[in-house]
Amino acid sequence: MNTLTPPLPANFHGACQLVHLGVIEVSGSDAVSFLHSQLTHDLALLEADGIRFCSFCNAKGRMQATFMACVAQPSVVWLVCRRDFLAAVLKRLSLFVLRAKARLRDASDDLSIWGLVGEGLPAPWKKQDRMGGTAMGLYPAAGKARALWLAPAGQSPVSTSHPAGLDPAAWLWGEVISGVADVQAATTEAFVPQMLNHESIDGVSFKKGCYPGQEVVARSQFRGTLKRRAYIVSGPAMQAGQAVYTDGDAAQECGTIAQAASDDSGGGVALACLLTAVDQDRLHLARPDGPLLRLWPLPYPLREDI
Repeated sequence: MNTLTPPLPANFHGACQLVHLGVIEVSGSDAVSFLHSQLTHDLALLEADGIRFCSFCNAKGRMQATFMACVAQPSVVWLVCRRDFLAAVLKRLSLFVLRAKARLRDASDDLSIWGLVGEGLPAPWKKQDRMGGTAMGLYPAAGKARALWLAPAGQSPVSTSHPAGLDPAAWLWGEVISGVADVQAATTEAFVPQMLNHESIDGVSFKKGCYPGQEVVARSQFRGTLKRRAYIVSGPAMQAGQAVYTDGDAAQECGTIAQAASDDSGGGVALACLLTAVDQDRLHLARPDGPLLRLWPLPYPLREDI
């Protein structure tokens, strides 16, 4: 296995607006307790400067969405997710409100969402006030600190330390290199959290109470039934949802592309959910004789015990 990471794009520094992301706003006196009962992480014990990376699962433990969850005010929570299926997730999550005093709405048009890369950003899963908005620390990409920045629409975090000009395509490349995969329209309900290593990057709490799919998620963790994990691969341009094959079994796919990014030259990187037992040196994209994929190490250790 290689000991390096795929190279980052040139000039991977600065700020760019992230039009592929949106925000579900949950407000009301029961906003936190409602979400605590629906998502994979513990929002009830969230620190004042904390955020949560978490999932919304169906009854079978399959992820319908992933969120960056931030308590913006005592009775207001922001859920940042992929915009391509936000409306569907909002509709599904709203079905569980019942008598809870919580109101859900699409607040994407009311907020500016930017990506920041560079110095002085909050640590992963922490937030800080910055330039009139809220910066939310993400996992780094090849050692480069990253954060999401949210503020009222029209505002910008551009500064001398984080100038405008970061290419949105470079941001997407950094998302993959960080090793943290989002669920998107092409992959909704395709994976349980551990298939994308979410227990290893603090995306799941195994100490909180019930939420949809909790029994399946816990069983996967503690009974050793998990046979798939996420890995970083590189090759030609890829798309989420594409199949991956190995020389060892040309008749059946051994994995799925979970998240992908590409560059101007036609090259790509991706997070692929793969069977852990396959020959990872002979991976092919889309078909058994498709382009070869190169496997790279993860930037974090996989946790054996929680």
